[in-house]
Parts: sequence; C-alpha cells; structure tokens
Amino acid sequence: MRIIFSGTPEFAAETLQALLSSEHEICAVYTQPDRPSGRGRKLTASPVKQLALEHNIPVEQPLNFKENADKEQLKNYNADLMIVVAYGLLLPQDVLDTPKLGCVNIHASLLPRWRGAAPIQRAILAGDSTTGVCIMQMDAGLDTGPVLARDECPIHHDDTAQILHDRLAKIGADILLTTLTDLENLQQSAIAQDDTLMCYAHKLRKDEAAIDWQHSAQNIAQQVHAFNPWPVAQTLWQDKVFRIWSATTIDKQHNASAGEVVAVDKHGIDIATGDGVLRLTEIQVPGKRAMSVADFLNANSLTIGEHLG
Repeated sequence: MRIIFSGTPEFAAETLQALLSSEHEICAVYTQPDRPSGRGRKLTASPVKQLALEHNIPVEQPLNFKENADKEQLKNYNADLMIVVAYGLLLPQDVLDTPKLGCVNIHASLLPRWRGAAPIQRAILAGDSTTGVCIMQMDAGLDTGPVLARDECPIHHDDTAQILHDRLAKIGADILLTTLTDLENLQQSAIAQDDTLMCYAHKLRKDEAAIDWQHSAQNIAQQVHAFNPWPVAQTLWQDKVFRIWSATTIDKQHNASAGEVVAVDKHGIDIATGDGVLRLTEIQVPGKRAMSVADFLNANSLTIGEHLG
C-alpha cells in the first residue's frame, strides 16, 4: 500500500522503522513542528522526522489541519492509508476520510480503557496487571474508533513507564504489520468500543510527582514507576528535592509515622508509609545524577528517624 505515516515521539519511530522494512511505500511523513529542547532550548526535530529524513521521505509539519493548503497537500499524496501513532493532533473528519482506506491508529492500551495522552503511565499508576496495544480505525473522537486488532501484555511489578513503553512500541509495530496483511477484512469486522468502560488517561503534570507518604507503599511504588522517566516522583529531604527513580515495597512491620526513615543500608532506604514500607533503591539529589543508594550513602548521611516530605 501507499501509506502516509503520522507520528512524533520514539514510540512512533519504532513503527515507522518497521514499515520502512516492509513491502509498503511510505509516501510522506507528518509530524509535529520542531520544538525547543535541552538546556540551550535549540529547535529539535522529532524522532519520527529524523528517521524520515534519513530515508529521504517528504516531511510535513502543519500546526493543524485547518488550512485548505494543508488538506490539499494531503490529498496530493494520493495515499491508500494513513497510519497515526502518537502524532499529537486530533484529526478532523475530512482528513480522516482523505486516504482511500481511512486512518488507523496504534494506541498503547486495551481500549476502551485508557483513552488519551498517557495510557502507559496511567495503567501503571492505577495498578493494572495487564495492558496492551490496539489497532483502531480512527473516527473524529478521541481514541473512540472501532478496534481492528489487539495484543495484550502483562505489567510486571517493577516495570517503569520507560520499560513498558519500549515493550509496547515493539508489540505495536508487530501487530500493525500483521493487521495490514488483512486490513480490508478487519475493517469489515471491526469491534465497536463500549464507552461505559472508558477511562481517560490525562496528560501527566509535574505536580503529580510529589509523594504523599500517607498513601500506601504500593500506591507510592506505582507512582515511582509510572513517573520514570518523567516527571520523576519526588519528595523533600533537608529542604532539598529528593527524586526517586526506583523503589519497591517490602514486607516489614513498623510503628513509625508516615515519611519516617526506618532503616538505611547499601541495599536501600526504608520509609514508613500510611500502609507498609517502601524501599528506595535509586535516587537523585540536586546537581547530581541518579544513583544507587549505596553510592548516595558514600557521600551523604541519612539516619533512622529522619523524615522525608
């Protein structure tokens, strides 16, 4: 097929790479405009754009699809299908109708659970044991279209958002290629979503990273894993931001107050919570890289009885 690919981040680039190795023709790539990035705030091309340019594929970066010129350019590519993966724009119906076979989307959840911008992180944060990828025929709603195919995968107790992201990106690329081999039949048998089962995966906010030690150890561990690599769960220690990159719950009794340090050694820092004990294993203090607790203790002193938060 003659395909337009629309996507922006690394998750989408994984699928584009797979398509480039397939029998299909990528006639154009649509991606978000270059954004300032890094300490120097230099304009940086998205991972999808960088990959497209490496393969000499035309790149389009409209702000939206409100301009007639952008819609005409899309028509001129005469595509059979548009594949959309974490593009970052809500496409209007006339754009969805432009390719002969419409637009399909790879979404990193088992729809209708976790529609929206941050399905991977929200699944971890909610304590879901299973997630997956859906291939969806797009309509004008937000992740509301009928499902063509799906593949499940477990969420392990120590999965961070980055680990799960990488696993789902590979699954998404694989299931898409399989779907394309029988696309028109799958479109005829697509399964409508049950809107009553929908959860909305809100975009992550920095203020969600603050830990409330009154919560349970299990809930805080999920917060740590969901917010790695961004925005990274954090608390205060000696009035400084104390970022927590990795943590695990442990079976340990205590009568300490929430946020109190109950044990410290090279294996971790044990913190009392509203229910249970959380062991911090990888942390970061201002001006330093993320490090193991053993490395942290080589240069810092943290004692039993101190409080975080």
